[in-house]
Amino acid sequence: MSMSIWESLAVLVAGIGAGTINTIVGSGTLITFPVLLATGLPPVTANVSNTLGLVPGSISGAIGYRNELKGQRDRILRLGAVSLVGGLAGAVLLLVLPPESFDTIVPVLIGLALVLVVLQPRLAASLRRRREAAGADTAEGEGGPVLLTGMLFSSAYGGYFGAAQGVLYLGLMGLLLHEDLQRVNAVKNVIAALVNGIAAVFFLFVAEFDWTAVLLIAVGSTLGGQIGAKVGRRLSPTVLRGVIVTVGILAIVQIVLR
Repeated sequence: MSMSIWESLAVLVAGIGAGTINTIVGSGTLITFPVLLATGLPPVTANVSNTLGLVPGSISGAIGYRNELKGQRDRILRLGAVSLVGGLAGAVLLLVLPPESFDTIVPVLIGLALVLVVLQPRLAASLRRRREAAGADTAEGEGGPVLLTGMLFSSAYGGYFGAAQGVLYLGLMGLLLHEDLQRVNAVKNVIAALVNGIAAVFFLFVAEFDWTAVLLIAVGSTLGGQIGAKVGRRLSPTVLRGVIVTVGILAIVQIVLR
């Protein structure tokens, strides 16, 4: 379909906003998806176009956080492998399941993630004390099977729709990893890039999408990724946690009311 100049500008601006908020927290899809629907794109086509367009933004955000990624190679490889499987599964689900079957659980997942984010400092300290007392090994300190399972299902959701995907990642990793929240956020950006990327590759071959929308969001989200990295890296853990909770609540409200 052809977009007017004003529609194109709106999609570009939405892409910038999505790239920025995705790098800091996540939930950028809640900005771009409604705008794409407003231009007249069908929901599935809008969702696929959005996923394709946000891939460069995720990569841009990950590059912006490259300093915080140092020393996390093994962690990224382990979590990334599981997340790729989940992301591909979610992309397949988008094309074979009715939207209602997945939408019903989305607000619950986001709400659970927000509870984890809020309680993370206390819960993480408690878990750390228990591990130290029990002499737990490094693998357990890296989240163990619980984190891998959580990342698998969160990535399946990300491949399916992706709104507040980053909030789920931050909630899980913030609780189960012995790591600073900014470094966790850096890993989140890489994982999001991987999940969006595998879903995008799948969609390129089997789904309908709008190239104009894809290119506009790609340009906007790439710019937004750099903006988000500059802003997000300056936020204290407390402020970043507050931003995560605020965005997550807005995501729940929008999903429930749409």
